[in-house]
Amino acid sequence: MPRNAYTNAPEQHPNMILGSLQLLFWLFFHPSAWENHLKRINYSALWKLRIQAFLVLPVLANSIVLAFVLWLLEVPVQTIALGVAFGLAWGVGWGVGWGVASGLEWSLGWFVWLCQVSSVASSMVLGLRFGVALSVGFGVALGVALGVGSDVGFGVALGVGFGVGFGVALGVGFGVASSVALGVALGVVITIHLWLPVLMYPFVTLWNILLYQLDKLQTATKPSFLRWHSAFWDEWHWLPLLGLDKHILLIIERNPEEGKAALNYLSTSRQRWAAQEVQIELDARGLERCTDIAAIGNTYRNLALGELNSPASFFLSCFSHISKNVEAVLKQTSSYNQCSDIKPIAERLTDLLIRHLTPGTDKYTVRFRPIAISWYKIVTNYESELTQAIDSPYIIAVPLTEQQQTFTGRTDISRRIEQLLLDRRRPPLLLYGQRRMGKTSLLNNLGRLLPSNIIPMFVDLQGPVSSASDSAGFLYNIAKSMANSAKRQSALTLPSLDRETLQDDPFTRFDEWLDRVETALQENIALLALDEFEALDDAIRKGRFDEQDVLGMLRHLIQHRPRFKIMLAGSHTIEEFQRWASYLINVQVLHISYLKEPEARQLIEQPVQDFPLRYEPKAIDRVLQLTRCHPCLVQMFCAEIVALKNEQIPSIRRLATLADVEAAIPEALSVGRLFFADIQNNQVDAAGLAILQFLAAKGEGKIVSRETILQAFPDDFDAVGLLRQRELIEEVGDGYCFQVELMRRWFARGVR
Repeated sequence: MPRNAYTNAPEQHPNMILGSLQLLFWLFFHPSAWENHLKRINYSALWKLRIQAFLVLPVLANSIVLAFVLWLLEVPVQTIALGVAFGLAWGVGWGVGWGVASGLEWSLGWFVWLCQVSSVASSMVLGLRFGVALSVGFGVALGVALGVGSDVGFGVALGVGFGVGFGVALGVGFGVASSVALGVALGVVITIHLWLPVLMYPFVTLWNILLYQLDKLQTATKPSFLRWHSAFWDEWHWLPLLGLDKHILLIIERNPEEGKAALNYLSTSRQRWAAQEVQIELDARGLERCTDIAAIGNTYRNLALGELNSPASFFLSCFSHISKNVEAVLKQTSSYNQCSDIKPIAERLTDLLIRHLTPGTDKYTVRFRPIAISWYKIVTNYESELTQAIDSPYIIAVPLTEQQQTFTGRTDISRRIEQLLLDRRRPPLLLYGQRRMGKTSLLNNLGRLLPSNIIPMFVDLQGPVSSASDSAGFLYNIAKSMANSAKRQSALTLPSLDRETLQDDPFTRFDEWLDRVETALQENIALLALDEFEALDDAIRKGRFDEQDVLGMLRHLIQHRPRFKIMLAGSHTIEEFQRWASYLINVQVLHISYLKEPEARQLIEQPVQDFPLRYEPKAIDRVLQLTRCHPCLVQMFCAEIVALKNEQIPSIRRLATLADVEAAIPEALSVGRLFFADIQNNQVDAAGLAILQFLAAKGEGKIVSRETILQAFPDDFDAVGLLRQRELIEEVGDGYCFQVELMRRWFARGVR
């Protein structure tokens, strides 16, 4: 920031001559600087002011003006020099002597002191200005008159001498009293400050334009020329200095500190219009920089509404009000509330555009209309975002089909299945795993996991197959499911088998149909996947189907049809169903359990292509901790996180944090109550339930020793083995704990 720039209290130059010229300049162009200079002077420093006021200042003033006038009169240079020298010498001597004799120096000191404690300084400035002007004018007039009538040199000298003495005496001495009033009246009302700005306007304008062009060529590292602009040294110029606002804006862009200082100075000057225009433009640029809804909600803090007196104030007030309303909307934590509150803001912007910012030539309309249009687009886009929820790709409690992208992983199991299918011993397979672990989803997607020469034929034994009233209906539903699956997963069309054909000797007719299926298979292998085999066992136990007919047919198919491979799927082992164990020998068990961690991470972060929701690393880790990579629980829990995020505002909707994960736990437990209730009611007995609740009450991750459990349940400790088989608890060292934290929290609910 340049020194002594943009202030009404600059420091005086230390040089006596330059400082005196500075005082003379202040006296006529910057009176506020003169007043502040007098207020800073203490009594001990009056000697310098006395010398400048009684000697240097009058001499310089009269010499400059007198020489200029004589030059205009075409007086010879030698005569001018002689007359000025003689006149100045006589005038200084007479003026100083008369001032001392009259006690003017005491008067000056007294009034300087008064200036420091009152407003007399302004009156004194005007009085001095009038006195100096009168001395110059009277001296020049007398000198010119005498010079024309007789000897120019003597007349000028006498005129200057009389003028200096009379002017200083009148301006300083008598000016403190009666000349102050006369100086104010004549100097302000009817003299220089009325006509000089008009006279100087063309020259000042050219000067200011030159400074502006020079500053445009300047680099930001060099000092600006703005401080030499007439607005900062001519305090009395009342005509608008065109281009001043543009010049200040240029400096603000390069040096904000200097630009703000210039703006503050002009805000109390006669050129305050420029400060106002600059502030309006700065506010407009701030509004223009709002490129998102958050910026709009924050911009009202930077608007200078109360400081402006302009038609633009209405528009700025409207934008400020809209900004405050947007801030209030963003503080709403519910997307529903935000959506309802954002609509009136869009309507307000529409009203502003239609009623007040219609296309026209008014400069403020031209300036603010594009801003209003931009804000309207931002607000309406945000409103649209509020209504655009994240589409949840997660499937809960329903097996995934081959069309659904969220099926993830299981490549290790599919490779093992492929290896066993190529085994010449043709052993039957059992896909074993707990409920909702993804067995059916895997069977539905075997078509894209196995080689193309293996044709999956999926049969759900829980549906119409086991519900059929007789063997014909049972076999018909099996054949129908096999044909549908082959068509869907491998595009293979199997021969048809109608119900009427099966009415006469159903198992024989079904075996004949299998002959035709083998012909259709050609060199391919058929994988007959029987899901939920426990349902068929239940139907046999109830006497709906004959055990020997059904299980004997499966055994015959395994032994005598090499192109058919049998795979059962269920949540129980063959050993738990003795009748099956006697028919199916050498069953190879394929254990399906939790997803691998990379597979679970993919299901969380990228369940489908271009999934918009992102997770913080800690949030992903927490989901893995809570679910243990259980496929059903991961799907269910992530679905609740998506639902939770859709309730949030768009600015935070697409990033899931650790806090979001924790907040989703209660709702996930509520939504998954059927899943957890099935475990509680169908997979464990009363003793097992008591042990689970006992362990759950210990807290997250707590390991309970074997001895502690044995002491608490001395007669029911055998239930621990079944709980381990159901993959509900696991052995850690010499103790046990829950495998899945969400399951622990469910069972802890029953413990209060």
